[in-house]
Amino acid sequence: MSAGHTAVTTSGATDPVISCETPQDECGVRDVLDRLGDKWSVYVVVELAAGVLRFKELQRRIHGGISQRMLTVTVRRLERDGLVQRTVHPTIPPQVEYELTAMGHSFTHLVKALADWSIDHRPAIAAARAGYDTARQDS
Repeated sequence: MSAGHTAVTTSGATDPVISCETPQDECGVRDVLDRLGDKWSVYVVVELAAGVLRFKELQRRIHGGISQRMLTVTVRRLERDGLVQRTVHPTIPPQVEYELTAMGHSFTHLVKALADWSIDHRPAIAAARAGYDTARQDS
């Protein structure tokens, strides 16, 4: 079993997904979870996976709508993390384009795996929720 994966034993117990030397260490997981847990970052990465986009194009493509300010904050965070590259073309007005870096493209594999897991388990999650809700109503 490679590091970073959960091994399920016959008793149902699991080995930790990751082990850090100290709790303060966090193994860098928090940084990744901050991006995955940020709704807008995931949308931006998904949209940029198709190719280079200008700011307004990116804003229009994000479902659910995102404010200009929130998109600016989000692409800056992604740029700071090395997932997005921002290019300013010297035109009037300046034309700004965004694209995923190689690391950003590798991040799309995590997002796709999460989406695939969600799709595969959607019926089981819905059934678990219904069972939970019914049990709570009956008590």
